[in-house]
Amino acid sequence: MFAAPAIQNLLDELERLPGIGPKSAQRIAYWILNTDHETALRLSEAIVEVKETVHFCPRCFNYAQGDECEVCASTKRDTSVLCVVEEPRDIPPIERTGVFFGRYHVLGGALSPMEGIGPDQLNIAALMRRLASEDVQEVVLATNPNVEGETTATYLARLIKPLGITVTRLASGLPVGGDLEYADEVTLGRALEQRRTL
Repeated sequence: MFAAPAIQNLLDELERLPGIGPKSAQRIAYWILNTDHETALRLSEAIVEVKETVHFCPRCFNYAQGDECEVCASTKRDTSVLCVVEEPRDIPPIERTGVFFGRYHVLGGALSPMEGIGPDQLNIAALMRRLASEDVQEVVLATNPNVEGETTATYLARLIKPLGITVTRLASGLPVGGDLEYADEVTLGRALEQRRTL
């Protein structure tokens, strides 16, 4: 397809986004071209702002804009329960259930020896330091219900149980091989409420 260099550059950059193919890139690019200047400017400013101001929370590795993320900074959260997730994107679906009021710890992925991801590549050492210094009574392992997530949960349970902390896993109802970010709130909420001890 022939396009002005600026349009082609925009198309190329949009196609780099996950889940965006040539057709989607075209739709987005032409929407940007046809929208008013202020709307396009707000979009570009929002992208720059998020890249310049958002960082990982030093305590839990969730996304944060302040010194800590909103969950860690809140005095209303139950500090005795810690939910371990793979990625920051796993937190919003859990929050939307309205049944979990503890804090989080983001691993930054899951164990995957085939991809060279071992314990040292994840935030597991930081998790163990938190468990040693904070008064955590229960750790909810909310890794994805796939091979890597199950492997990670089993590994973490073996590390945490000797500390005398209750270790639980989300109940069934989540599709095996799925991702938490795609689970509906009702199913995820029930899985949290019916979590089982490991």
